[in-house]
Amino acid sequence: MRFLLQHNPIAGSFSHSRLHKLSYLFMDSSTLRTAAASTRLFTINSSPCFSSSPRRLITTSLAFKRINNNNYKNDDDNNNNHHPLTLRTKDLSSVSYRNHPTPTSETEEKMLDSRSWEILKIKLKQLGLDIGRCAPGVENRMLCPKCNGGDSEELSLSLFLDEDGFSAVWMCFRAKCGWKGSTSALVDNNRSQSSLKKFSKMKTIREITEDSLELEPLGNELRAYFAERLISAETLRRNRVMQKRHGHEVVIAFPYWRNGKLVNCKYRDFNKKFWQEKDTEKVFYGLDDIEGESDIIIVEGEMDKLSMEEAGFLNCVSVPDGAPSSVSKKNVPSEEQDTKYQYLWNCKMYLKQASRIILATDGDPPGQALAEELARRVGRERCWRVRWPKKNDVDHFKDANEVLMYLGPGALKEVVENAELYPIMGLFNFRDYFDEIDAYYHRTSGDEFGISTGWRALNELYNVLPGELTIVTGVPNSGKSEWIDALICNINEHAGWKFVLCSMENKVREHARKLLEKHIKKPFFEANYGGSAERMTVEEFEQGKAWLSNTFSLIRCENDSLPSIKWVLDLAKAAVLRHGVRGLVIDPYNELDHQRPVSQTETEYVSQMLTMVKRFAQHHACHVWFVAHPRQLHNWVGEPPNLYDISGSAHFINKCDNGIVIHRNRDPEAGPIDRVQVCVRKVRNKVVGTIGEAFLSYNRVTGEYMDIV
Repeated sequence: MRFLLQHNPIAGSFSHSRLHKLSYLFMDSSTLRTAAASTRLFTINSSPCFSSSPRRLITTSLAFKRINNNNYKNDDDNNNNHHPLTLRTKDLSSVSYRNHPTPTSETEEKMLDSRSWEILKIKLKQLGLDIGRCAPGVENRMLCPKCNGGDSEELSLSLFLDEDGFSAVWMCFRAKCGWKGSTSALVDNNRSQSSLKKFSKMKTIREITEDSLELEPLGNELRAYFAERLISAETLRRNRVMQKRHGHEVVIAFPYWRNGKLVNCKYRDFNKKFWQEKDTEKVFYGLDDIEGESDIIIVEGEMDKLSMEEAGFLNCVSVPDGAPSSVSKKNVPSEEQDTKYQYLWNCKMYLKQASRIILATDGDPPGQALAEELARRVGRERCWRVRWPKKNDVDHFKDANEVLMYLGPGALKEVVENAELYPIMGLFNFRDYFDEIDAYYHRTSGDEFGISTGWRALNELYNVLPGELTIVTGVPNSGKSEWIDALICNINEHAGWKFVLCSMENKVREHARKLLEKHIKKPFFEANYGGSAERMTVEEFEQGKAWLSNTFSLIRCENDSLPSIKWVLDLAKAAVLRHGVRGLVIDPYNELDHQRPVSQTETEYVSQMLTMVKRFAQHHACHVWFVAHPRQLHNWVGEPPNLYDISGSAHFINKCDNGIVIHRNRDPEAGPIDRVQVCVRKVRNKVVGTIGEAFLSYNRVTGEYMDIV
């Protein structure tokens, strides 16, 4: 049965209830041809659940089929025969725009019959977008499959299909979602990009009034609701807070004004569900209150803006779309692409004049993410942030209205007046570190004076501090690597530290032998070097293997290539995070890959490399021992070398925190040949040591270093 929709001169337009009863109306190509001559105009009143355009004219020359329930269930099977025109009221709506031509029947038939249209439908359906009832060439509103419209289930996703049906673009306008994308039935996606530009240009702003939105003055019930939250009638009157009938309930209406003109309206019910008028201008709530202000307060919700007014701050605005779940890892997009924060760009002239912007967003993670996103856009250098006071020993108050309700307007005013500078990456104040400084003063961490080496002779000269770099040098065969191995064994025994070893000159099995001999204090083999000493037992060996496994991580380059310093530090970082290591040994420097740009000198390269090593040590509180060989010494007479003798650059001594020279006596006439001289040539931190020399005795059987009695 066919019927013709005509304009009712008495009613003036179709009511929303009649549109609901009409459900879905479809037109087929034969109907298009039959009714081409009789064109009528009718208007549809806009509402949030129908479309994003106010009272748009729709030109039709169509007779419509009434759709029964059976036809409704099988709409997907009839998509090739019908084209949607009316608005879906629950999860999809199609919006026609002024001056946009209605597709002809020939165009429609050609599109619907095309293979490209079918491919596009399949692609979109895989993404959760069913376009069975969507119209090409116009904006279609539907539930976003990613966020389902939030708590209010708003039709937040806008989908635009190109007129020829080859491509589609979509975008969810909820701040907490923002899902967007494009696709095409063709391999080339240029059509999708073209459609996106059309979509942006076709976006129009509705003009609204209090009468068109059917807003009413606040009733007693809502006045009492605000009174419980300490919002006065005068504040409500000045901000023109109203109410609206929504189904069987009354909801709060927060009108948004710009220059005294109503540009948007946001609603809130008693279950704290929010929604707002569609296709309206996105601006701050309370925008007119910050015109000409040098100080501006930004809060997260309309209730917080009203609360600030109770504390005496009129220069306050609220964001319209709430807070994101987290801070975006991407760079701030351009003004045209920054859809989530379009209200900032729409109000940029108000913000431009402000010298101080106080961010008083909620104290929860989304609220802090919002503060960061706002600061990224308006400039951290002029931002301040509010620290909400403690509610108890664990929790803080969440927002301005909570502080107002529990502590009063005076406390809220004090909190805002005590706002602190917003942190800027790399720019700090000592008060940002007071907790760390306090712990240092009271020695609560236990390593403020460093970790003992385990040798009495070195207690006054050298102690190991987390986060420092020690350069160790010495002539070949002086025992540099053996001394470091003995040192880390001592530290593990006394402090329980774990270590990651990048020792390229040692075979793994030989390095394991040296460490086990120092740990078990017995020779690994029955061999000449062991003399009459008892070899470690199988049980001791097995215990030692478990100790090796639990104490050390190894960085090894299994092929014949040389590792770079960055490669080593990246693996060391993984060991710190995965195994909790506290020390890194890089032995030696000349076994690393030192490729550098032609324009860079070796001195510049060494400086850059050591800076990387020091940053790693400081950031991960990990002590680094870096072994570096001295250059070839001419006319050497057996004296210990100097740190400036290290091959490569003077930066080895300039940049290190500690510089140590290990030297072994080779002349029997000068003293015992098992005597090792530890020369502490540099100590940056006077708390943990000083320049000086100590002597240790080397046990060739076990590789131990011992104090000389």
